[in-house]
Amino acid sequence: MALQIIDRRLAGKNKSVGNRERFVRRFKEQIADSVRRAVSQRSIRDIEQAESITIPRKDIGEPVFHHGQGGIRDVVHPGNADHVRGDRIERPKGGNGRGSQASDSGEGEDDFTFTLTKEEFMQIFFEDLALPRLLRTHIGENPQWKSRRAGYSQDGIPNNLAVLRTMRGALGRRIALGKASHRELMALQLQLDALLAQDDGTSEVVAELQRRIDGLAARIGRIPYLDPIDLRFRARVQVPVPNSQAVMFCVMDVSGSMDEGRKELAKRFFILLYLFLTRHYEKIDIVFIRHHTQAAEVSEDQFFHSTESGGTVVSSALVLLDQIIRARYPQGDWNVYVAQASDGDNFPNDSGNCRNLLVDRILPLVRYFAYVQVTEVEQNLWEEYSQLLPLFSHFAMRKVSEPGDIYPVFRDLFKKEGVQV
Repeated sequence: MALQIIDRRLAGKNKSVGNRERFVRRFKEQIADSVRRAVSQRSIRDIEQAESITIPRKDIGEPVFHHGQGGIRDVVHPGNADHVRGDRIERPKGGNGRGSQASDSGEGEDDFTFTLTKEEFMQIFFEDLALPRLLRTHIGENPQWKSRRAGYSQDGIPNNLAVLRTMRGALGRRIALGKASHRELMALQLQLDALLAQDDGTSEVVAELQRRIDGLAARIGRIPYLDPIDLRFRARVQVPVPNSQAVMFCVMDVSGSMDEGRKELAKRFFILLYLFLTRHYEKIDIVFIRHHTQAAEVSEDQFFHSTESGGTVVSSALVLLDQIIRARYPQGDWNVYVAQASDGDNFPNDSGNCRNLLVDRILPLVRYFAYVQVTEVEQNLWEEYSQLLPLFSHFAMRKVSEPGDIYPVFRDLFKKEGVQV
């Protein structure tokens, strides 16, 4: 019968997963820098693709051992037909180039090129990022379970045997069962010693005392050192653990003042946010809201590809946002997050309404609110929102004016606590 071998290893032919992972860990900082540079040059459709990155040769140098100066060294060199002892040899001319510097002679070394897979690229891309102030507040229909200590039980497996507790119980049982017998034995022993001091020990009273002493000693000896009722096992029970339910509201301005370049920046930001949320959190709702003079909850496809446009009334989106939160996402059960992108242009009398809506209705309900303006010009909406920064620690504002700014801003908004950007 022919032997058939099926190779199900993750590593393909002539590849080593272990060596690859070790290389990524060792040069993590250089790879992360290359990933950041690559993101700013990608289009929206290519944001989740694999990438060939380049690491400078000087950054992957290996330490080597070599002989130091000084000491006594005996070396045997092969002879030659051109020089004898005492000749002075001129230094060779020309450069021995290394790196990327041009040279008309010598040899050079190119930078090291390394190809990251799609999974590796996205893992490094979103590393050290997390939703701020996330709390575990809800036990869902399919809760997660955690093992917790629950005292001791009389049944269990040998691995859970509590030896100290068992021996302590056995000692207490032996003391309780033998205490009266030990007390009586000591009294009889004292009587026997007194009688033996008066006669030669042949009387019937002495014999009777000796029989009683022997009986008590036998009774004490029959008390088992360890009994099954002494066994105690560490008990554990499964208890439900609250999980972190979260919802992210993506609010994008699609009014006429948002030209194609600004919409492209906003879409890039929300695509990064969408990829980050779907890859890092299994249970999270994402609500998409587009607005011009009117706001509407839309699907993912409509949010990124619809061409609808119009005037600008930002408060319409905030009113819809507040209604959805109060209707579907109670504060006690959900961690609510909001990311809003706009060019800051708004109907003049509406920006104050937006600020009031945030202060009175929305910010008290959310864990974090991030506003991204896709232009450098500070318009009336930016001025109104700026008044909220000293009042609410969970409110953040940033500006993005070109594709290269998106990743640093995104990383700054959603970095883990204590991580340097």
